[in-house]
Amino acid sequence: MLVEREAESCYLGQFIPVQYHHNMLMDANRMDNFKAAIQHHVFEGAKVLELGGGTGVLSWFAAQSASKVYCVEFNPDMVAEARRLLAKNRDGHKVEVIHADAFEYLPPEPVDFVICEMIHVAMLREKQVEVIEGFKRRYAERFPDAKMPVFIPEAVLMAVQPLQETYDFWGYQAPIIQFTQPGVFSANTQELGNPVLYSVIDFCQPNELAVRWQGSLQIETPGTLTALRFVTKNVLAVLLDTGSTIDWLNHYMAIPVPEPMQVNAGDIVDVSFAYHTGAPISALQNTLSVSLRQPSHETQDAVAAGMATA
Repeated sequence: MLVEREAESCYLGQFIPVQYHHNMLMDANRMDNFKAAIQHHVFEGAKVLELGGGTGVLSWFAAQSASKVYCVEFNPDMVAEARRLLAKNRDGHKVEVIHADAFEYLPPEPVDFVICEMIHVAMLREKQVEVIEGFKRRYAERFPDAKMPVFIPEAVLMAVQPLQETYDFWGYQAPIIQFTQPGVFSANTQELGNPVLYSVIDFCQPNELAVRWQGSLQIETPGTLTALRFVTKNVLAVLLDTGSTIDWLNHYMAIPVPEPMQVNAGDIVDVSFAYHTGAPISALQNTLSVSLRQPSHETQDAVAAGMATA
């Protein structure tokens, strides 16, 4: 019988079969930005640890400059695959693939960088935050005199946005959670307002596993509020010389609101939710509260003035 963590891993995608990894390897949004961030960060002779290595491709990016890369993977089938694939690639010998649990593993020596990509939109389902926070505590105890490594990603920004989403499938009404690629526009989706930031996770700082938000969204475009879009931007590297960042956007996740509501420009929608990072999507969905608040006279006047001058 599977223990709780093993059962959770099977459900949460830690045991992703190698066939699915092909999709990840083909994802230019993911691969290009991780490669650029790793190349920016990892200097010649660096020591690198990857937690949850999968096929080993991110460890291999690091091995182009690093002198040693420890690649930790929990799935025994993926351990074998990573070793097989790395053996086919130049500098693959610099990567040591280790069959171990990322919740417990520590490298035998201090490292300069930690790569970890256990990321799902809204930081649900996968255990990125829990793994990194646990690692930082264990690492500080094992290597009290060592500098904490740089984490890739460095931070995560999460936002929520009001949508009019059409849930008509050949006449069948089915308001269900949907995932879409960022930057891909659909006639079935209309943005009713701008995204509002609800959480920032900075891996240089201690982070709580609980995410709680109570805030307001302003409607910019009239329509029917049927869903909230959750946007997750991973800051893979901060480029201090240019004041820019290398980012990776997760797929957008649109969650239907409990009850659709007609909204006008200037309306305020009060939203609240609470969940723990790594929890199932239902943890967020089941706590989601959405209510319409009429705007103040000042807001109505400002909206009217804006429409008059448009």
